[in-house]
Amino acid sequence: MEEIDPVTFQIIKHRLVRVTDEAVKALKRVSGAPNTNEGHDLMVALYTKDGSLLTGGVGFLHHYLGASEATKHIIDRFEGNIGPGDMFILNDPYTAALHPPDVYIICPIFHDGELQAFSASFVHVADIGSIDPGGFSPNATTVFHEGFQTPGMKLIEGGEMRQDILDTILNMSRDPGMVELDLRSEIAANNVAKDRLQELMAEYSPETIEHVGEQLIDQSEKKLRKRLRELPDGRWEERQYLDSTSENRAFTVQLALEKEGDSLRFDFAGTDEQSEVGFNCTEIGTIGGVIAPLLPLLCHDMTWNDGIIRAIDVDAPEGTIVNAERPAPISIATIGTLQMCNSLSTLAVSKLLGASEAYADRATGVWHGAHCHVGLEIEHGSDTQVETLTDTFAGAGGARAFDDGVDLGGEVVNIVARWGNAERHEAVLPLMYLYRRFVADSGGPGEFRGGLGHEFAVTPADSEEYDEIDVVTMARGIEVPQSTGVFGGYPGANTDFLAYRDGAGTDGQYPPTEDSLPEPEHARWGVETLGDDDVFHVRHPGSGGYGDPLDRDPERVARDVAEKKISAETAREVYCVPVDEDGTITGSVEDAREQCYRDRLERASVPDETPSPGEIEPTTYRLGANVAVEADEAERLYATCDSCGTHVGRADEDWKGTAAVSEESLATVGEATHHTAGYRLRQFLCPDCGTLLDTEVAKRDDPRLVSRLSP
Repeated sequence: MEEIDPVTFQIIKHRLVRVTDEAVKALKRVSGAPNTNEGHDLMVALYTKDGSLLTGGVGFLHHYLGASEATKHIIDRFEGNIGPGDMFILNDPYTAALHPPDVYIICPIFHDGELQAFSASFVHVADIGSIDPGGFSPNATTVFHEGFQTPGMKLIEGGEMRQDILDTILNMSRDPGMVELDLRSEIAANNVAKDRLQELMAEYSPETIEHVGEQLIDQSEKKLRKRLRELPDGRWEERQYLDSTSENRAFTVQLALEKEGDSLRFDFAGTDEQSEVGFNCTEIGTIGGVIAPLLPLLCHDMTWNDGIIRAIDVDAPEGTIVNAERPAPISIATIGTLQMCNSLSTLAVSKLLGASEAYADRATGVWHGAHCHVGLEIEHGSDTQVETLTDTFAGAGGARAFDDGVDLGGEVVNIVARWGNAERHEAVLPLMYLYRRFVADSGGPGEFRGGLGHEFAVTPADSEEYDEIDVVTMARGIEVPQSTGVFGGYPGANTDFLAYRDGAGTDGQYPPTEDSLPEPEHARWGVETLGDDDVFHVRHPGSGGYGDPLDRDPERVARDVAEKKISAETAREVYCVPVDEDGTITGSVEDAREQCYRDRLERASVPDETPSPGEIEPTTYRLGANVAVEADEAERLYATCDSCGTHVGRADEDWKGTAAVSEESLATVGEATHHTAGYRLRQFLCPDCGTLLDTEVAKRDDPRLVSRLSP
């Protein structure tokens, strides 16, 4: 067709975005679930008639890929049997869903009798009859324990609900009323998306809308490939450890990002085998997990659609925890391995962005590295209520190249995440919040500090409103911090789940202190019953720091102490700023930091010599906040310390191999982070001046991670 004028193009582009925005609002208005209308654990997106992502609404971004795969599966499975007014339901993780409770409802959109597009929505439904209430199933050892799952059914036919299908789904649930409301909220969202898109087609014609969609997808691909050509080629390796309480082991998840020309490749070679519990990811979940943070970090000024996906390849070995084989359990994937894929991608993409002076301000430490999900089953007579607390959606924003992370700043893969206030939960649950408070020292230290996380405690209230309260937990991040820092930034703090038995009224103090409560029990995994006077406590992680803590402005350190965001001891030991408990600087910062640099090198293994290139010129590339890249006449690249100009190593090889290295206890990060045997804070230093160039959280015998540029 003839070219569309630019003004009309922009109007249609904007209208497409408004379609998904309005659909999201409709979903939230209909839903009664706090994780949906408070936590924003949802998604609505538009797809082309072949199932490609056209444009997506805000929410958890990794679902763009799952819903696209689900739409393509419905197209194939129901070929010749897709009509106006139909809607389909799919939640099988080995077909497309990210885990069973995340239910996709897919709506074909017709105009004048012809299929033109699809809308798709998802929410985490209240309960689908899994072995444990709420859908996250810590006691599941096979996908067959994880509740109702369908690879695709027609839920609505010709505009009429198929009541037999709905009744079958609800019959599997502990809380059928809430599940029906969840499903109807998705249906409402799809109806709004369908109506608005049909109105747009009637105004401009289906061919015009299709043409604009094709151009938007092509534009996004071209824009991303252009941006990638502006960034240096190279390889960046990242690694995290998933501590599985029930299996008494840790899984290694290893990711390498390779950028060449105008394409990206994420490779999970070296990742451990699949888990016996539901931490596992399917391949589509892993792909969605690595692409999700890339959208706001690298593609913030582009339309998020299939054009971006075309430039990305993901390799996830079969049978590993990032590409599990059926019937491995999957239910904890979205707060387990998939979230780790989010974090590893955030780090790798941040290092790619930080390698260019033009885009370095987009780099960030990990945001909210471990969800601390709390599910609840409340029984009262013959009624069962299944709910979640939204505290985990508060998150903590990662430190950035230009400023601190945002305290309780959410997470990078859901830019509109939020939490419900305490009164909202207390209004519908027989619980009382005893406290919600920041955790001092939970944000990873650095030149810019990671955002603080929080901790909270609840206790049962009004025993006439319940017969039994069960709490479902599936913790990770207890043994090893998950919110890794970047370019020398330290990790955020560990998580924890505790139950204080018979502790609510210990001495009448409100809010209670740890000293006023009895000795706690760990409540990290499984289903715990809360007694009338029990207290349930959860501590969330902070986020990762950015850069060397000794580069932090001393006045900001002192202010953090005064505001109780860090302890005076952390200020003195980690930031090397002598302060008192009120945050007043009491001595020479310069002298204290000079001693800290000397102490670092005394504890480190220092190489006998460093590279000595001849004539050398600066480049516009970098390998960290304190690592410049220079080139000699033969175009060999060298990593150079910004602070003193020492050539630390070859930037086009393993430059860390010739840096000074020290390995410290993780407890040196700050008072909120504890040490676990076998793990170390590995620090790479300039061998001449002691400036911190990079950090790793590593098992003692694991090899160092490689960051290198291609000449």
